[in-house]
Amino acid sequence: MPTLNSFGSAAALKAGGRDYRLFRLDALEKAGFRMSRIPYSIRVLLENLLRSEDEKSVRRSDIEYVARWDLKAPAAEINFRPARVLLQDFTGVPCVVDMAAMRDALQKMGADPKLANPLIPVDLVIDHSVQVDNFGTNEAFDLNVLLEFQRNHERYALLRWAQSAFSNFRAVPPGTGIVHQVNLEYLASVVFSRETSDGWLAYPDSLVGTDSHTTMINGLGVVGWGVGGIEAEACMLGQPVSMLLPEVVGFKLTGNLSPGATATDLVLTVTQMLRKKGVVGKFVEFYGPGVLGLPLADRATIANMAPEYGATVGYFPVDEQTLAYMRLSSRPADVIALTEAYAKEQGLFATEGSPEPEYNATVELDLSTVVPSMAGPRRPQDRLELPDVKSNFAQMLGVDPAQNADEMKGPGPKRIPIVMDGEATEVRDGSVVIAAITSCTNTSNPSVMIGAGLLARKAVERGLKTKPWVKTSLAPGSKVVTEYLQASGLMPYLEALKFNLVGYGCTTCIGNSGPLPEPVAQAVTDHKLTVAAVLSGNRNFEGRINALVRANYLASPPLVVAYALAGTVDIDLDNEPLGADPEGKPVYLRDIWPTRTEIAEAVGAFVKADMFEREYAAVFEGTPQWRNMKTPTGDLFAWDQHSTYVRHPPYFEDMADPSAPLPDFDGMRALAVLGDSITTDHISPAGSFRKDVPAGTYLSSLGVAPQDFNSYGARRGNHEVMVRGTLANIRLKNILVPGVEGGYTRLLPDGGQMPIYDAAMKYQDAGTPLLILAGKEYGSGSSRDWAAKGVMLLGVKVVIAESYERIHRSNLVGMGVLPCEYMHGDTRESLGLTGEELYSVSGVAAAVAGDRLAKVTAMAADGISKTFTVRIRIDTPVEVDYYRSGGILPFVLRQVASNAVRA
Repeated sequence: MPTLNSFGSAAALKAGGRDYRLFRLDALEKAGFRMSRIPYSIRVLLENLLRSEDEKSVRRSDIEYVARWDLKAPAAEINFRPARVLLQDFTGVPCVVDMAAMRDALQKMGADPKLANPLIPVDLVIDHSVQVDNFGTNEAFDLNVLLEFQRNHERYALLRWAQSAFSNFRAVPPGTGIVHQVNLEYLASVVFSRETSDGWLAYPDSLVGTDSHTTMINGLGVVGWGVGGIEAEACMLGQPVSMLLPEVVGFKLTGNLSPGATATDLVLTVTQMLRKKGVVGKFVEFYGPGVLGLPLADRATIANMAPEYGATVGYFPVDEQTLAYMRLSSRPADVIALTEAYAKEQGLFATEGSPEPEYNATVELDLSTVVPSMAGPRRPQDRLELPDVKSNFAQMLGVDPAQNADEMKGPGPKRIPIVMDGEATEVRDGSVVIAAITSCTNTSNPSVMIGAGLLARKAVERGLKTKPWVKTSLAPGSKVVTEYLQASGLMPYLEALKFNLVGYGCTTCIGNSGPLPEPVAQAVTDHKLTVAAVLSGNRNFEGRINALVRANYLASPPLVVAYALAGTVDIDLDNEPLGADPEGKPVYLRDIWPTRTEIAEAVGAFVKADMFEREYAAVFEGTPQWRNMKTPTGDLFAWDQHSTYVRHPPYFEDMADPSAPLPDFDGMRALAVLGDSITTDHISPAGSFRKDVPAGTYLSSLGVAPQDFNSYGARRGNHEVMVRGTLANIRLKNILVPGVEGGYTRLLPDGGQMPIYDAAMKYQDAGTPLLILAGKEYGSGSSRDWAAKGVMLLGVKVVIAESYERIHRSNLVGMGVLPCEYMHGDTRESLGLTGEELYSVSGVAAAVAGDRLAKVTAMAADGISKTFTVRIRIDTPVEVDYYRSGGILPFVLRQVASNAVRA
């Protein structure tokens, strides 16, 4: 895109034997702005503005506003154009479905359907579909892959079609790795380059991704964050990301990690600290002497968890560690040379003597104070020091941790006899029924993966075994991990403890844990046991990991192995033994915990650049199953009317007229009244589901057997399934139905209890618009576009909450749902609202166009009404356009069609 270059910043750069053009940030220094005081992450945004200046989406005044870096100035809107978009298959399939539907709509409008095509590079990594159906054997991987292709061939056929129908679109086939680790190890270039009519242009690599953990790439010095699928689609079609210039919190690291502390312990500490600080919607940038010695993998672990501490990004500037990792991961020499030359030329390269930028606020941590930790049982920010896990679980269970369970006068943990593989044993409250080395957060980090292998070796050598009721799994983030575990000789020890390879994907961390062994599941169900999962993941929200598991603890991979040996979270691992050796001697965790030196020596000896080169040499080719799939062809997708995975969506039907006055809302009923910290896991369909819920009933009516339901995530391309699973989480607590868990509500005014979907359809038949009332942090968690799409399709027009998580608020606007916020000090409780009232929202048109304030009236059954003010959370002018158009998808469709007419 041509730039006005009003600051004269366009210049030349020679690197790696090639001439490049760049837009120099020091041109702003010459214009009177001091670049050294600006955080590195904001400098990347500044370069983006310099390169995109057109006096339409980016004005000279926008550049000057950011370059001033006035910490007291109110946040103003800027437009950011990422270099690329990153998708995973759960969130990527709906993007492809929507773009395929957009092609149909363009053809109906008389425009070229191929105009619906990515205008910037898009990579999709298929990593969210594999489930842990089989485990604990050497055949587990092959059997799980076979089931994956059987379940998902309709979705995979769509993605294969997209590969051929779209330009600028690549798909990394299943069985390769986790999207964020593939991005870290291969896809990210750190400095991007492309050929233009004026020669090769160099600029910082940047991206948005349809997974909230896109932030993992911040550890490599790349600015990127998670967005909803609908925002990603707009970027793919040339729309900028409209955002308010964020505040930046500087996080100063000093010292070094102490022996026994891992990167996981560090990130759980950081998460707890930043949640307490409050960084939602802000950038966090790490600096200080502790950063320079922090390995890239540890940085990536911290950056990955940005959604858990609430930040938009958790950024580490480019430095020598970045270049060392690029060499280790076998990046091309010319890419490394360009990265070094460009970053140093642009003041984007951090060194020991670099001036500290000026931040809106700072936090400091001495790394030597980090201790072994876990987080749980329900939230990633609820960090526990290792000895406190036992008492934490006891408190959850409602027993006195100081008493011996066998001597309790009151009810204590229940113990239920079961038979596993012909062996009599028992499962009890606190039993670890899932021990999973899973998710991108930790499986990208050789130190904790090697650490798990070393611990396994020592455990096997001491004669310890995994407890029979534990479902174990090893799901590495990439094939490189498997290769260095094998090369180091540690894989056989993990396998001896039943941590066999189950797949390359997110698996347990996203709810693809698969079924528990039948004897365990039966005992848990029949006796209402409170059992536990220990996983090396980043999310442990209620109902996410497995429907039968109520206590979920995040831990480092070595601790996952340790808890598989212990078989229970009702244990103090500092003072109680994991088990006994063949001679009956107790074995403690400290006896088998690997030293920092042992881990460092193994990482140095066995993690090699040629592994990365070998494993990524043919990354887009895939398995024989992938290569041999039958693939649809043509510019338009051939929709299969009998498909239960991929359906033509309704978003381009009956589109709103953006020039028409915005209506107020009258006669609204509350579909749900919710409390604080309602996550997108509560709202959006995720995980498996039963035959007696609306989605199961729908599939059963089409002849799909329950064993073939797959998961909600796998069926994101079918809106009929997804709308039925919206607000259907088994742990959802709707205040309209007190004492009931799950996706239920009352049909007002009569008050009959029924599934939320059924009630929504009855309201829809009666022409009744709907709203949702919620508390603080509504929509926190994963960047699930279906948390917004689903409520829109249920007929929800308005959400009123005390506060929102950034991505979900944006997604609501993107689907034409009006997000409102109580004024400061107001809550549902303080206003005396029950949710049974009849609601109206007035002044919408003026609020959206002006001061963002609207009036809500709640009329009770006795005729008494209450009126209060809410703030309309449509934060930018671009969002106003989206909302007036009925959402971002109709807006973009009209833009594409309009551009075609003008052309």
